[in-house]
Amino acid sequence: MNRSIGWGIANGIAAGALWGVVFLAPAMLASFRADQLSAGRYLVYGLIAVVLLAPRWRQLRGRLGMAEWRGLLWLSLAGNLVYFLLLATAVQWAGGAAASLIVGLIPVVVTLAGVREEGAVPLRRLAPALLLCLCGVALVGYEALQAEHAEGSAAQRLLGLLCAIGALFSWAVYSIGNSRWLARRPDLSGHDWSLLTGVATGALALLLVPTAFFAGTPAHPPAQWGLFWLASAGVAVVASVLGNACWNRASRHLPLTLTGQMIVFETLFALLYGFAWQQRWPTHMEAVAIVCLVSGVLLCAHAHRPPRAVAEHAG
Repeated sequence: MNRSIGWGIANGIAAGALWGVVFLAPAMLASFRADQLSAGRYLVYGLIAVVLLAPRWRQLRGRLGMAEWRGLLWLSLAGNLVYFLLLATAVQWAGGAAASLIVGLIPVVVTLAGVREEGAVPLRRLAPALLLCLCGVALVGYEALQAEHAEGSAAQRLLGLLCAIGALFSWAVYSIGNSRWLARRPDLSGHDWSLLTGVATGALALLLVPTAFFAGTPAHPPAQWGLFWLASAGVAVVASVLGNACWNRASRHLPLTLTGQMIVFETLFALLYGFAWQQRWPTHMEAVAIVCLVSGVLLCAHAHRPPRAVAEHAG
């Protein structure tokens, strides 16, 4: 392993560890609603993005038209606000383990969405990975509905699972759309585009403020509100700023096939944080589901590896 690959893997693992915090925040702030969690996180992230973009704003402003801003708004809606609303609800209603395992299928869903594009991996090569993923999702769903350690009714847990599936597809739509926008505008760096998305998300988060913090909001003591804003700022900085920075560094140092496998670390760290917060080990069914889903994602990434080149005979 050369030094560049090692540095890329280290950054990929760090990104997974930082992104995994996103799954812990809704469990820590269980007394707050999902719309409050989403508004708090993205108001802070939007403010941070504005501050970081301010020195280069004059250079960027002239390169952005209405089409770019419309694209940024729908990407922010799909990949941030709607995604996190659904994810937070899934964590609070179905449990962090179920939510993280289902959302961890994003690489597989993105691959399936592009299966008809030129140069895509044939569906038959993806069949083993898809079978493992389906088995894993079935086990996760059954465990979430039957688990004795889970809170809430079976109907609420079922809705939580549906929210996790919704979050999975919402982020997949964002991932595909974001990749196409980056390809369309190679003159904009990935870092600047990410911060511009943060600005757009912060603006959209303002629309949640009336319902999230004023209309019919249950009373919370000042100490809980202090923890809420501290956690919102922590998730914004740790996941949205530092996590994205580590991922961008990993992407520059790793081949595409290895980059896809790094996403598994987000799922693993989310599970680790969730089980630590609940102070328990995974059940037998959860353990089997983890093996199935992680193996399925890794097999999907492996299917994208180009065939090994055959060296020419020198003489």
